[in-house]
Amino acid sequence: MKNKLTLLVSFFSISLLISCKSNTNSDTLTKKSLPQTNNAIEGKILAGYQGWFNAKGDGSKLNWKHYGNNAKFYPGSASIDFWPEMDEIQQSNQYQTAFKYKSDKPAFVFSSADYKTVDLHFKWMNEYGIDGVFAQRFVIGLTRGKKRSDNYNTVFDNCFKAAKNNNRVLSLMYDLSGTDSTNVVETTIKDWKQLVRKYKINDPTNPNVLTYKGKAVVSLWGVGFENRKYTLENIKELINFFKNDPKYGNCVVLLGVPTGWRTLDRDAVKDPKLHEVIKMADIVHPWTPGRYHNLESADQHKEDYTVKDQQWCTKNDLMYMPVVFPGFSWANMKNDLTIFNQIPRLKGELLWRQFYNAISSDVKTIYVAMFDEIDEGTCIFKVDNTPPVGESKFLTYEGLPSDYYLWQTGQATKMLRNEIPLTKEQPIYPNKK
Repeated sequence: MKNKLTLLVSFFSISLLISCKSNTNSDTLTKKSLPQTNNAIEGKILAGYQGWFNAKGDGSKLNWKHYGNNAKFYPGSASIDFWPEMDEIQQSNQYQTAFKYKSDKPAFVFSSADYKTVDLHFKWMNEYGIDGVFAQRFVIGLTRGKKRSDNYNTVFDNCFKAAKNNNRVLSLMYDLSGTDSTNVVETTIKDWKQLVRKYKINDPTNPNVLTYKGKAVVSLWGVGFENRKYTLENIKELINFFKNDPKYGNCVVLLGVPTGWRTLDRDAVKDPKLHEVIKMADIVHPWTPGRYHNLESADQHKEDYTVKDQQWCTKNDLMYMPVVFPGFSWANMKNDLTIFNQIPRLKGELLWRQFYNAISSDVKTIYVAMFDEIDEGTCIFKVDNTPPVGESKFLTYEGLPSDYYLWQTGQATKMLRNEIPLTKEQPIYPNKK
C-alpha cells in the first residue's frame, strides 16, 4: 500500500511539474484557465450588434435607414464606409441599389429585418468562434413611432432566434443616447417588460441568455457621459428595477461608461456621484473607439486606463469589460473625405494589439465594437474588398480576406481562454485551398 501511495504521489508531482512548466513560457499565460461554463460571461468575447440596417422594399417602410444620409442612398449620398459582402446572402434578401461596380453591374445590400440574413451573421459567429453579441436597442427610437418600434422588435426577434439556432449567447444593450429625464426610465422599463413576457430574457436558465454570477445580464449604455439630458438619478432607478423587480428583474447590470469614468475627466461628467452609481451595478464597460489611433497610443491607453480601471473594479467587486475596435472611419456619414480611414486598421495590427493589451491585463471578458458597424467603419463581419465605384468612396480590408476579422476575433477568444499562447504578434491567417 505504501509503495502504491508513493507511486501515486510521484505521478501527481510529475504531472504538476509538467503543467507548471507548460505555463511558464514567455509567450503563454500564467493565470489559471478561465471558466467556459454554459452562458456565463467569463472567458467570452462578444461583439456589439447594431442590426439597424434597412433597405427599401424590406417591409419596414424605413427606406435606406443607416445606409444613406436621411435614408437617401445613391452615389454621393451614403452613410457607410464599408460595403457588405453579399456572396452568402440569399438572393431574395438582397436589395438592389443605385451603386455600381467597375464592371457596371448593380450593387446590392442586406437588411437587418430579414431573419435569414441575421441568422447567417450568427452562423459566422459560430463558425469563427465568436461567443455572441450584445443586441443594441436605442431607447429614443422606441419613442419615434410604430414603424421604428416594430422594426426594433423584428430585429430582436431575428437575433433571439438566430442565437438559439447557432448556439450563441445574447444580451440586450439599451443605448440611452438622445433620451431625457421625461422618458428614459418609463420607456426602457415598459419595453423591457414586453420583451421579458415574450422571450423571458431575464431567465438565466436559458442557455442563450448571457449571464454573470448566475443571473441574466442587461446593459445600459451611455452612463456618465457629459451633456446628457437624463440624470444619474434616472440611472439609479433603472438599476434598481433591473436588479430588484420581483417579476421582471433579478438581473445583473452592465454600464456603458466614458473612457474617463474612473478619473472623472475627458468625456465623463465631473460628478463623484458617478462612482456611486457604478458601484450599484455589476459590470463596467468603458467606451474607447476613437480614444487612441495607433499602436503606441493603444499601448499608452493600457497603462493609463486598462490596468488601473481593472484594479479599481477588482477592488470594488465589479467585473471590467474593456472595449476593443479594429479601426474607425465615418467620412461618408459626415460627408467629409478628410476623415476617410481616420483610424487605420494597420492590416489587423491595431485590433490584435488591443486584444493582447486587454488579455495581458488579466481581464475575463472583452467587447468588440462592432460586428456589423459599417457606418463608423468598426465592423468585423465580411465586407466587399472590391466595392462599388463612383462618387462615394469605400474602404476595404487592405488586401486581407473578407473573413479576416471574424477569424482574428476567434483567435483572440482562444487566447483569452488559454487555448493558444498569449502573444503580441498577430497570428498568421491560414492558407485555405
